[in-house]
Amino acid sequence: MNYFFKILLFLVFSNAHIYCAFSQLQKFSNPIIKGGASSPSICKTGKDFYIVNSSFEYFPALPIHHSKDLANWTLISHGINKKKQFTEKINLLNSNLNSGIQNPTIRYHNGKFYIVANSKNPNKAKLISQNINFVISAKSPKGPWSNPIIIDDIKSENIDLFFDNNKMFVSYSEVEKSSNINSVWLQELDSTSFQLIGEKKLLWTHSSIKNSIENSHFYKKDSGYLLLINFMDSSNYRSSKIYNCKNLNSPFKNNIEIYNSNNPLKKWMSDFRNTDMVEISNNRLVLVGDGIRNKDNNPSNMGKETFIASLENDIIQNSNNLYFEIQKKQSYFLPINDLKYKPLSLKYEFYNNKLDINWVHRKEKLANSYDLITENGFLKMNYLSEVINNNTGYNFIGLKQRENNFEVSTTMVFNPVQNGEEAGLCMIQKDDNYILFDVKREDNENVLQLVINPKNKNAILKKDLVMRKFKNHIELKISSDNGIQKYYYRFQSNELWKLFETSSSEIVLSEGNTASCFGLYATSNGTKSSNFAKFDLFKIIYLNSPILLKKHE
Repeated sequence: MNYFFKILLFLVFSNAHIYCAFSQLQKFSNPIIKGGASSPSICKTGKDFYIVNSSFEYFPALPIHHSKDLANWTLISHGINKKKQFTEKINLLNSNLNSGIQNPTIRYHNGKFYIVANSKNPNKAKLISQNINFVISAKSPKGPWSNPIIIDDIKSENIDLFFDNNKMFVSYSEVEKSSNINSVWLQELDSTSFQLIGEKKLLWTHSSIKNSIENSHFYKKDSGYLLLINFMDSSNYRSSKIYNCKNLNSPFKNNIEIYNSNNPLKKWMSDFRNTDMVEISNNRLVLVGDGIRNKDNNPSNMGKETFIASLENDIIQNSNNLYFEIQKKQSYFLPINDLKYKPLSLKYEFYNNKLDINWVHRKEKLANSYDLITENGFLKMNYLSEVINNNTGYNFIGLKQRENNFEVSTTMVFNPVQNGEEAGLCMIQKDDNYILFDVKREDNENVLQLVINPKNKNAILKKDLVMRKFKNHIELKISSDNGIQKYYYRFQSNELWKLFETSSSEIVLSEGNTASCFGLYATSNGTKSSNFAKFDLFKIIYLNSPILLKKHE
């Protein structure tokens, strides 16, 4: 066996038992980042770990989480969180389905953080999506992050960032469809202009009808190099291999197979892919990737989420391969030392002059969409003319769904002036798959309505109610439990909730990547309005919370 690989396998195996006694006592829950957290990339500096995820058509884009123990993760920033960072080619205005900003890689080098990512935007004229690759950088992962710089001449949607001898490189995959040749290339980037320089170098190539490259990552390890390639075959089966070489002028060879040891008969999650790996302080390798939590073999409303596993040596089969198992209750990899970790707040009373970092918009934030300043304790959402559709942004703000069973509620002051003004709760997956439970001014009356738009169907008004006793104040609640969704309302907090309607909880379904979002919506339905709705409470309760993350007090 290659000496370099012997060292790699020895490190993985010899350190597997170090935290054995500790691990039996302390557990944390997978997934580690919940609700629409696909394509994770991980990096480490000192004792700190950082993960960036795809954001697709949601803004702010490129969420960045921080952890000290690989279990407790805190959202600390977004790589793109200002409108001025968008350009003519990098924007979310026309994003739909699973386009937008995706496939990021985060790396740290010489006191600076870098993210390379892909922006996939529909081209209306050609009816195709354009792949635009770009780089952003920051001295701190909390930002501020630079404006994106487009890397010219790379059209691949899978791009990786790599540093060696103070030089910056990108690696990327290409597929020659006519000959079924998959290749991974490496080329230097100018560290100032972020443009390609020099000749591109072929790292790996293979001809296969069955397998194609989904993504890849390139690493420097001791005195050699590692190439992690994630494959997908014609039946959507995923596999991964690690290749090694001593220097960049020698070929990659001696691949190690990485296989998933999860029992297919106990399939609590599936479709694990898009992996990246990092070496932790005790020389163990951990793997992060995205997957779907299955609910009775049905699609998940949380979309792709980030899972973590340890790479272990396959001593049972006495082979050179590595394996991993995605566990619901995972033993800690490191001592629990993240004393500053706090779970996300799920109750918002809007006393601050800005929204918390975990609130998102679909597409870009529209001008004059909301106000938190003029009236303390209220979120004022202006009635903008835009409505939910595939072509523009609209006035929606929300939070990603993290569990199947939940209660989400809001308190709203609705004082309409003209017909068409509408505001309330919105649960949305895509522009053509959503639920509106809100109040609308129609024929000079206030109407409580439930509008549903199932996937691949047209929106329908499921039920409406003219509210003649309505005094401009209403509370709305949606609950979901064991496949049934219920819709409640009341006019005062001291009243009992009144059941308005029921439906299946699988109307709003993930298409594989993004999570459903709970949020607030306001529109004037195509007319001009200077009016607004006011919200003084928004709250989410998850009814079957998973195992609590444990930490030292």
